[in-house]
Amino acid sequence: MAGVLMMNYHGYLIIRGAQSDGGALYDLFDPWTGPLSTRFAATFVLTAGVGVTLMTNSSVGDADRIAEMRWRLVRRGLLLYAGGLLFDFVWAGTILPYYGAMFVLAAALFTLRARWIMLVGVTAALAGWSIRWWRFERSLDDHSTSWLTNPGARSPRGLLFDLFVNGTHPLLPWLALLCAGMLLGRILETSWWRPAAASAGFTLYAGALLANSAAESERTLIVLSDDPFERGLAYTASALGTALIAFVVISWIADRFSSTPAVNALQHAGQMSLTIYLAHALAFNLSVDWLDIVEPGGIGTALACTLVFWLAATSAAVWYQRRYGRGPAEQLYRRLTA
Repeated sequence: MAGVLMMNYHGYLIIRGAQSDGGALYDLFDPWTGPLSTRFAATFVLTAGVGVTLMTNSSVGDADRIAEMRWRLVRRGLLLYAGGLLFDFVWAGTILPYYGAMFVLAAALFTLRARWIMLVGVTAALAGWSIRWWRFERSLDDHSTSWLTNPGARSPRGLLFDLFVNGTHPLLPWLALLCAGMLLGRILETSWWRPAAASAGFTLYAGALLANSAAESERTLIVLSDDPFERGLAYTASALGTALIAFVVISWIADRFSSTPAVNALQHAGQMSLTIYLAHALAFNLSVDWLDIVEPGGIGTALACTLVFWLAATSAAVWYQRRYGRGPAEQLYRRLTA
């Protein structure tokens, strides 16, 4: 979550006129082309897939329970999608509608055998890559693909194409990350899942680096691109690899230091992720756009804003959960979709 906040704050400050370059730190945190671009969001999607599996495990073999879980995921997904579209007016490019759509699809996926979930994920990754490659080939032949890439904002076709192809986190290829998380959730009870996940993560990441380094011509720069917004296989493999590694490391830290105050505080913050995510956008708009407390600055301003908000949000989460339980957004979300 801290990484998501950092990348969002830096990106939105740049949109409002802040300095966008100035050295290695700017390159590292570049929200669009930097090595950390979308990596934190990818880890969230992987974790959401794990959460789907953990939530639905109890329904295995029980037809009534399976039906209940399906409809719960559909309700949660539709609410998150609709709410995300509204929130997009406040925080353009929010990931929430894409999360919602993934939950709806997860309702149909969670009972499938592992090989079929893997096939869906691979297909999503291949489809996203193929569409980008096809668009490039069409452009070489002077054929327009604007009917796909620019179908009109808020039109039914625009919403559909945004969800699957054009948006900030389109299902093609981001659904692959959710499917990987669902599969990961199925092996968490084994003794070997961490070595397996870490090995897969390093293999995917290294393979993506090697593939991207081989790109030289204009065509291969597109086909083998690890740019998040090119939707290529190299990017999907790289993002999944880093997400797996991050999940392994963070879960190990959480298990190893589970009784420490710092991990307990982060656990409270994690349980209020939706509330904190919504609040970080409102806090930004309030301090930057409405009250002019923060002037759009460079990476230092983004880091300071992230640190201040994260410390305040974590402290508030600890206090709120001890006093009231679930966060306000989480409580409302569950009540509306129970």
